Amino acid sequence: MSAIYLLHKPYRMLSQFTDRLGQGEAPRATLADIIKVPGIYAAGRLDYDSEGLLLLTDDGALIQRISDPRHKQPKTYRVQVEGNPDEAALAALRQGIELKDGPTRPAKVRRLAESGLPPRTPPVDPKRHPVTSWLELTISEGRNRQVRRMTAHVGHPTLRLVRVAIGPWRLDGLAPGEWRRETLHAPRNTPRRSPRRQGGHR
Repeated sequence: MSAIYLLHKPYRMLSQFTDRLGQGEAPRATLADIIKVPGIYAAGRLDYDSEGLLLLTDDGALIQRISDPRHKQPKTYRVQVEGNPDEAALAALRQGIELKDGPTRPAKVRRLAESGLPPRTPPVDPKRHPVTSWLELTISEGRNRQVRRMTAHVGHPTLRLVRVAIGPWRLDGLAPGEWRRETLHAPRNTPRRSPRRQGGHR
């Protein structure tokens, strides 16, 4: 039986508990600012400027199963992009994009009328980006800044990126900076949701 923690990482926060500062650098927000459970580590990561679901646990084998690309855990993102992608751009994402480090696997993509997400602070600047659209993308690999590179490749740079699901785990019900604990029961590793939500808004 293992515990796993689902956390909504806010914008401009590191996906780690410490910040290795260079000389003269201002400190950045870390996971230690919002979750005080000793001995846990993130299974995978989100970039400093990305938001959304991060999984943490003290179970090394579970971290390996979640984060190892060989297990192909699907990851779903809601992405605010520049402009309004046409069907050709969406078809290219679904077929796979040729990036510098090789072709991506086909993604699942759909348009969203609205994000269903809490607003970001600061928001995307409407003066610099007067026309934006929301997409939902599901990928089964985890290259560095992959979703951002994919949308840029089809001419629609990502302005905001929020991960809403990793495999069976979803961000539902968690505001930025909040977290909850779930229990995995061997051998089926079926997640059981804790009745208590913890943490606060950031």
